[in-house]
Amino acid sequence: MSMSKNETTTEPVAEKPIGSPEAFADAAECLKTLAHPVRLRMVQLLLFGRYTVGEIAKDCGIPDNVASDHLRLMQRCGFFTSEREGRRVYYRVAEPHLASLMNCIESKFLPEASKNAG
Repeated sequence: MSMSKNETTTEPVAEKPIGSPEAFADAAECLKTLAHPVRLRMVQLLLFGRYTVGEIAKDCGIPDNVASDHLRLMQRCGFFTSEREGRRVYYRVAEPHLASLMNCIESKFLPEASKNAG
């Protein structure tokens, strides 16, 4: 069976994933929020437990008020939640997918972290 020049073979068309650039607008904004060294460290830290603003600020080497600003931005994206216990406010991760994202970031940019994990 030979084909003439005008005939073409059609390969099965793979299904495309759902979405459009417009559909990713919120995701892009939240990823921009994450794209900061201090905020990435905050995510990494909070994946290990809950911490106060003061504890987070000390770990990141920044003033408490700056840490509060970073935390507020992250909370606005739904990444963190806070809970008050007496006079202290504790932050924790609210978005479980951050663990996968941080694992990807650590394995790419902190290769020593993946060596220590295994």
